[in-house]
Amino acid sequence: MNNNDRLVRLRYALDIKDADMVEIFKLGGLEITKEDVKKMLDKSKKQKDEIAKEDEFQKNEYVKDCSNQTLECFLNGLIIFKRGKKDSEVTEPEKPVSLIITNKNVNNILLKKIKIALSLTSDDMLGVLGNAGVEISKSELSAVFRKEGHRNYKECGDRYARNFLKGLAIAWRE
Repeated sequence: MNNNDRLVRLRYALDIKDADMVEIFKLGGLEITKEDVKKMLDKSKKQKDEIAKEDEFQKNEYVKDCSNQTLECFLNGLIIFKRGKKDSEVTEPEKPVSLIITNKNVNNILLKKIKIALSLTSDDMLGVLGNAGVEISKSELSAVFRKEGHRNYKECGDRYARNFLKGLAIAWRE
């Protein structure tokens, strides 16, 4: 699963319109046009023309790639869009530290930031995963939210991220 897939699934799960996508990116510190958003969400012509569907989770190719920094800007903007700006005493906006360093921790950061944006508790997260038919313990979920390098840190695989976004769509689009 690449960043474009994550963006498409999150957009569907939360039923976010194109205009809101542009606003969310802007809140996250990235100026992007509606056309660029559509390019990130549209599969390439070559991909659309392929009739034989080999695997449901094959690598999708999009018109415009969504980088790790772009995805993180969207997630940061989603937090502000859903919860409002953070009240701080400092008048200068500070540049958020990039948490997505490698492709290995993208799913962990995705789950953390969605949890913050939607004000979900651990029980809510387990319920969302349960909607998709995935049962994990609180300690397994806690390991996913730990800081990378912590002795109990566990990398979140594509399967859990995909099922979380599927469960989120079930919960939010009822």
